[in-house]
Amino acid sequence: MRDTLVLNASFEPLSTVTLNRAVVLVLQDKAVVERSHPELLVRAATVELPVPRVIRLCRYVRVPFRQRAPWSRRGVLVRDQHRCAYCGQRATTVDHVVPRAQGGGDTWMNTVASCAQDNHRKAARTPEQAGMPLLRRPFEPTPADAMLLALGTADREALPEWLEARSA
Repeated sequence: MRDTLVLNASFEPLSTVTLNRAVVLVLQDKAVVERSHPELLVRAATVELPVPRVIRLCRYVRVPFRQRAPWSRRGVLVRDQHRCAYCGQRATTVDHVVPRAQGGGDTWMNTVASCAQDNHRKAARTPEQAGMPLLRRPFEPTPADAMLLALGTADREALPEWLEARSA
């Protein structure tokens, strides 16, 4: 699970990484902990480190401008908060609004999170053909939004104030 936010040396959000990767970056002196979990520690034989929630790289990393967030099944589930677009229950799979059999592709605007039952019931039909209206429409997140969505809503308390306002 990617639950640690990585900031560039200039405090720009870059990505999210696993706890293990964040600890390695800090121990290699490539990053510093900006925010940590208030009560949890990572302990080893000779080192004790607070569990990092937000880390900042020590050196600036030049990142090419990315206009669009890359599509992924995991990204769709995170965007839709693991809630089925048809019934609102826990979603475990991704459904194509316009099925691939009818020419639909793997895009942000054509995929929604779905529970297995509704995905099977809808089959190779559009929501209109199946009589299954969408509870919410799909949207394409910006790259920054996709990264912040991956952190989850509970993690927003761990973000710096300037980043909380931007992600709201």
